[in-house]
Amino acid sequence: MFKPLELFIGLRYLRAKRRNHFISFISLISVAGIALGIIVIITVLSVMNGFQTEIRDRMLRMTAHANVLELDGHLDDWQDAAKAVQHEQNIIGVAPYVEGQAMVVKGTQVTGLLLRGVDPATEPDVSEIRTYMIENDLPILEAGKFRILLGSELARFLGASVGEKITVITPEATVTPAGILPKLRRFQVAGIYEVGMNQYDRNTAVIHIEDAKLLYRLGDKVTGLRLKLTDLFLVPRLTQQLNTDLQGKYWVTDWTRSHRNFFRAVKMEKTMMFIIMTLIVAVAAFNVVSMLVMVVTDKQSDIAILRTFGVSARSVQWIFIIQGSLIGLVGTILGVIGGILLASNLESIVAGIEDLFNTKFLPSSVYYISDLPSEVLASDVIVVASISFLLTVVATLYPAYRAAKTQPAAALRYE
Repeated sequence: MFKPLELFIGLRYLRAKRRNHFISFISLISVAGIALGIIVIITVLSVMNGFQTEIRDRMLRMTAHANVLELDGHLDDWQDAAKAVQHEQNIIGVAPYVEGQAMVVKGTQVTGLLLRGVDPATEPDVSEIRTYMIENDLPILEAGKFRILLGSELARFLGASVGEKITVITPEATVTPAGILPKLRRFQVAGIYEVGMNQYDRNTAVIHIEDAKLLYRLGDKVTGLRLKLTDLFLVPRLTQQLNTDLQGKYWVTDWTRSHRNFFRAVKMEKTMMFIIMTLIVAVAAFNVVSMLVMVVTDKQSDIAILRTFGVSARSVQWIFIIQGSLIGLVGTILGVIGGILLASNLESIVAGIEDLFNTKFLPSSVYYISDLPSEVLASDVIVVASISFLLTVVATLYPAYRAAKTQPAAALRYE
């Protein structure tokens, strides 16, 4: 009546109230272990995804998606370079820039930084700096006024506020009767921004592009062009295409290359964490092995009777594979549901715990990212669920093989 027979008997063994309650307890532990392992893996991977996305977004607040450069380090005719790349429909913003190393001095405080010259008219097309200005705005930069925008951490270190003067020292040397001296220029602090990234808030300052050209003696040259695309994930493909089209006249690089080591480290860390967390599911799979071995021992007489009725050894093997796989399937489903729910609501859960115990896990005075971002990726969930279920199926093979080797005469000898 029941087709297939193996599925019916496997379900019956799973639902039946066993004489040995310890086996039922091990079954529950196996399901709970698989579910808990999947919940932990999905939550950890989602938090790592959230941090990676948050850091990437903060990097790109002041970093262009791609840069067009010349091999000698300076772009002689940036208007020509802009025309050479603007035919690409995915490029929605182009802006020239000047970049160089400098030192800044105020009183007894001295520090090195990256000085960036931008055009206030075109810079908003490629970066989001205006969104993160906390004092004044980008258009306050005017050519010849020698005004400078400082990151909040840099301003705090120097003790500089809007309206005060600071001294910028560049590597460009000036020959005087007294000898060769570094070039100095007094700048007025015109504004302060806070991006939320130490690289920009502490180690970068922004001036007008014309002032930067004068400071670094570039004439009409610039360092390069900054590009913004419709989709930042199109950058690697577009960079390769542009480099092919430009035939070596210009060199195009992108954010994935400039921050390659960071994202490679994050990927490696995520992979290792996934492997470590998978061991939790592997432990639960060993529970399935022990549970099925005990079930096979408990059902020796049932197996023998089935064999005498003509059930093949392969069918007996499938009965226990199905039984263990159903345990894995239930644990996987519960784990996936629990993991998605926990990861999706992690920020509110953490906030509730912080309010309950009146504490802060990631204080903003110490960490730039003071919340706990979480991003659930369908690809992660599918991989975790597939591997967990596969481990459970593999764990059923030995007990099922042992059941299939049961000899009816030996099993029924003392019944």
